[in-house]
Amino acid sequence: MQIAGVDLYVNHPCMALGSPDWIPDDLKLDGKPAASSDTHVILRVQPQTDLIKVRLFRDHGEGVATDSSFTTVLDQTLYLADRRLAIGDVMGESRFVKYVGGPQRWRARISVDSPDGYARAVDVVLRPEN
Repeated sequence: MQIAGVDLYVNHPCMALGSPDWIPDDLKLDGKPAASSDTHVILRVQPQTDLIKVRLFRDHGEGVATDSSFTTVLDQTLYLADRRLAIGDVMGESRFVKYVGGPQRWRARISVDSPDGYARAVDVVLRPEN
């Protein structure tokens, strides 16, 4: 089930999502479409030309289907200490925060419309981790 959707303006070619805390300084894309830590993910996106469309889904066990033309760039556990997910520009110029409730550990599957270039659309699926 989709629980949020937002169009964000980003001024930097990296967008972050994860815990609302500070983003770790050691996250580097190194030519990949995404990089992650235990609490954060950064994605390569198209800055300054278009709004980045982000859809957030919560999987209640029914296997949420996202846009079939998107490519999954990350599937991992995210630790959300205060049960909120922040999505925004790594520069801190735009930010959206959603309370997701549930446990502190979530399985996050992140898919983008352009894994080889700069994404303009991102789907995030959260599933409670047992």
